Amino acid sequence: MTQKTKTINFEAVDNRTRYKYLTTAVAPRPICFASTVDKEGRVNLSPFSYFNVFSSTPPIMVFSPSRSGREGIHKDTYGNVKEVAEVVINIVNYRMIEQMSLTSAAWDKGVNEFRKAGFTEVKSDTVKPPRVKEAPVAFECVVDDVIELGKEGGAGNLVIARAKVAHIHEEYLDENGFLDQEKLDLVARMGGDWYCHANEHAMFKLARPGGNGVLGVDGLPDEIRNSTVLTGNNLGRLGNLDSLPDENEIRKATEMEEVKKILKDFDGNKNGAREALHRLGKEMIEAGQVKEALAVMMCGEGGRMSPFEGGGGS
Repeated sequence: MTQKTKTINFEAVDNRTRYKYLTTAVAPRPICFASTVDKEGRVNLSPFSYFNVFSSTPPIMVFSPSRSGREGIHKDTYGNVKEVAEVVINIVNYRMIEQMSLTSAAWDKGVNEFRKAGFTEVKSDTVKPPRVKEAPVAFECVVDDVIELGKEGGAGNLVIARAKVAHIHEEYLDENGFLDQEKLDLVARMGGDWYCHANEHAMFKLARPGGNGVLGVDGLPDEIRNSTVLTGNNLGRLGNLDSLPDENEIRKATEMEEVKKILKDFDGNKNGAREALHRLGKEMIEAGQVKEALAVMMCGEGGRMSPFEGGGGS
């Protein structure tokens, strides 16, 4: 079946169309809950989802208060960091999401969003803007640079902020004194009115590849790589192994009762045996038995399925 593709020429559509496609596809995005002050000391608190950490040495975070889509005017946050080059980046978790959303309303300049949303101001140690007491983590930052990306509505302004101090509520720490990802209960921005709740039900762990020592998908045997049963994720998990199963591991796999039954049921039917072994292997991969799964899929007897037929190597 041919996959149909819709192509969008960003130079031929308006800002609203670009915004909807970009913010829905590039998601979830972390939220920069930025507190700033102007030269008169008036406080502003606003959320921005064009945000991420870009360096640990120096500790750099970048966020973008874009120009309004209709009028093309700058946000108060942009004006504040130009006047007072400091910002506190407060991290948002689920217990404060509704209050955070309230601060994004179109309040007049000079209105204190801390009060409107019911947040508590805490005096910062090293910068003028206050931090949000309710935030699990707050970073006091100085602004190193502000880069304007355009003059029209929707144009971003990259605020390059260098963190000086982090404040962390101890309830979110693990036994080693570092942040516990599950306890943080973070939220992230998606397209339209959608958010993502990064709780234990939405998160999963994925081990990082070992580097040059891993097989890679191209290091798998042809019959595995071209499987009609395995998904791309299954192949990626197999490719993260550091070697193919050896003869002893394959021999051990052939002694499994499930494998014996498959080879017996599909005696003389090489393709049927291969598909059944791949289905068993897929179940084992998803259960975390990755090396064993590869051994199962490579096992066979006689001419049905030679253990090392096809390409690949360690």
